[in-house]
Amino acid sequence: MTAPDLAQRSRAAVWHPCTQMARLAQVPPLPIARGEGPWLIDTDGRRYFDANSSWWVNLFGHSDKALHDAIKAQLDTLPHVMLAGCTHEPAVRLAERLSARTGGALGHAFFGSDGASAVEIALKQSFHSWKNRGQPEKREFVCLQNSYHGETLGALSVTDVQVFRDAYDPLLMRAHIVASPDARRGNEAEALAAMRALLAERHAQIACVIVEPLIQGAAGMVMYSPEYLRGLRALTREFGVHLIADEIAVGCGRTGTFFAWEQVAGAAQQHSHRGTETQRRSAPAQDWPDFILLSKGITGGTMALSLVLTTDEVFDAFWSEDVTRGFLHSHSYTGNPLACAAANAVLDRFDAGLLDDTRAQAARLTRAFAPLAPRVAHLRQRGMILAFDVPNAPPRFAETFHLKARAHELLIRPIGSTVYLMPPYLIDDATAAFLAEAVTATLNDVLA
Repeated sequence: MTAPDLAQRSRAAVWHPCTQMARLAQVPPLPIARGEGPWLIDTDGRRYFDANSSWWVNLFGHSDKALHDAIKAQLDTLPHVMLAGCTHEPAVRLAERLSARTGGALGHAFFGSDGASAVEIALKQSFHSWKNRGQPEKREFVCLQNSYHGETLGALSVTDVQVFRDAYDPLLMRAHIVASPDARRGNEAEALAAMRALLAERHAQIACVIVEPLIQGAAGMVMYSPEYLRGLRALTREFGVHLIADEIAVGCGRTGTFFAWEQVAGAAQQHSHRGTETQRRSAPAQDWPDFILLSKGITGGTMALSLVLTTDEVFDAFWSEDVTRGFLHSHSYTGNPLACAAANAVLDRFDAGLLDDTRAQAARLTRAFAPLAPRVAHLRQRGMILAFDVPNAPPRFAETFHLKARAHELLIRPIGSTVYLMPPYLIDDATAAFLAEAVTATLNDVLA
């Protein structure tokens, strides 16, 4: 089948996400036939480097043998069983291993299907736990300016990206939106002061604050320091408000540690590699948030899965034989064994010392992109996420950049006038040089 045939059929039958369907004639979807490592190959045999990891999910490249072997082995044993009234080893093992990575501070894992469902679960658990403690008035949510937490109605209520929420605004809950910290503006102290003022006034009504730790993705890879989050954790403790760390995009090593929050809590980790064993010394429990949300990279780009990790305190609020005090939330594929098997294979890679390698890969990206700094604004990086802004970007910059990048073997989708890379963890010196050259060449084409 030729590329035009598949693209045309897709335009007629598939409603593509995050896509202006009326422009598909001008921006035809790439008809992808297969993936190999960091490359995607279309139906005509052309290849494209997956610079955004297929929406931030792909950690180890496409068609990774270890992940596929784990899924295949599980497929031969138990493809699925409901997690209500049943359990299975892959889910239990995954929950135990993630809890261990927090030193047991977040010892309870609730499974969901995707990132937005994890946000919904955490918001509901926060409110319901306060209600079960006799504080039903704590029902308000707080998010940061320009935050993104998903597009279901609850998640959209704590999202402040107007292009996503404006059409549905009449349907949404009213969240408090507080100034966002942004290293480009140096406003972290002011942002914390604004948060303090709100919590001091409304803490009796506020259930939780939700944040994207260290990097606000859909805002344009807005980066800020761990110090802001340490201050936020102290404020939520002081005023008795839950803190939700949405690590759906930034977890699984993207920022240089498995959990981005490890850089906030100062969790010192010691690794002793004996088979798959990893020993850790974690930060005190009070330094961790009340919830951590994971999805995207947790299965390495193979299966849909999300998890909500939370504390004994939240869990214990639901401990009752009274059905009205239980957390009655479910998805048909909750804790799917295939997805859990993939996630356990991902954790195996981290237990084998992956983070040391990704830090070296991040350094390669830093060196390769350094010459671009004089031409762009705010070249910035945390871990394996690198971004820069393009001053005076022309109209439809993101669309034009995406299209012209294809000619340079690059699949990349800027956010507004922000170009970013969040590649698979497969960056050697040659690959870093290729990415820098391809991005620079594309920029030259767009700004010519």
